[in-house]
Amino acid sequence: MDVLDYLQSGDRAGGAAITPEDIARDGILGRIGTLETRIARSQSEIEAAQSVRYRVFVEEMQAQLPAEAMRCRRDFDKWDDICDHLLVLDRKIEGDTEDQIVATYRLLRHEVALAHGGFYSDSEYRTDQLVARHPDLRFMELGRSCVLPEYRSKRTVELLWQGNWAYALKHHIGAMFGCASFHGAIPEAHAMALSFLYHNARATGEWAVEALPGIKVDMNMMAAEEVSGRKALTALPPLIKGYLRLGAMVGEGAVVDHAFNTTDVLVILPIAAISDRYLNYYGADAGRFAS
Repeated sequence: MDVLDYLQSGDRAGGAAITPEDIARDGILGRIGTLETRIARSQSEIEAAQSVRYRVFVEEMQAQLPAEAMRCRRDFDKWDDICDHLLVLDRKIEGDTEDQIVATYRLLRHEVALAHGGFYSDSEYRTDQLVARHPDLRFMELGRSCVLPEYRSKRTVELLWQGNWAYALKHHIGAMFGCASFHGAIPEAHAMALSFLYHNARATGEWAVEALPGIKVDMNMMAAEEVSGRKALTALPPLIKGYLRLGAMVGEGAVVDHAFNTTDVLVILPIAAISDRYLNYYGADAGRFAS
């Protein structure tokens, strides 16, 4: 169950209150039971998060990383040096903080990306054009989301979103985007779901963004009348369904990432599009984490 499914169930997990002292002392952005979320604050924590990514992307999903990353058993690239790394920690696990990381997200802020030549997604989509059309907004790119199998629960995903939302408030973000993935490098295997996104969630107008020529895969594989909404929603990865419930749109065209064995779509989420229900839900807690 993803966090938006969970929220719609009307049953939020109880968590210990986070005080301003917690944030000032530890940078804690959220806590539920023994789980906490915060930004990584040392190189060793970042490397531990990269090891978690390796376990999910390589050992579970058969990604093929560069030789050095495979040798080190860590998923890393040049972007890790300029991104912030959101962590979920399970404090009941014995050992150091690095041993307690069970989920992670990579966050890239607008001004940092522009100072280093652009966003990671620029290698697949014309996100530079999207950003240029909104000079008054600050963007944030989300990427490398992963959760260890035994922690794929409503609590873990809720904390990831709690951290993302608090971070976005703190940095005055106006829109988020990032690539979300279908498992496997054969887009036709996801024809129903991709066609559903094309017909029902495609970004248009000022939010339109296209995959780069030469790697763009047409998502319009089935006519709208042939697409079963029920079957398509069942086939969508939970992360993409969660984004859609928040009010997200998708870019024009999918992209096959052979290294990661995925079929990617670009998700665009203007903060103004997020429904009041979810703004109220996260804002009530995250506002005090944004200072």
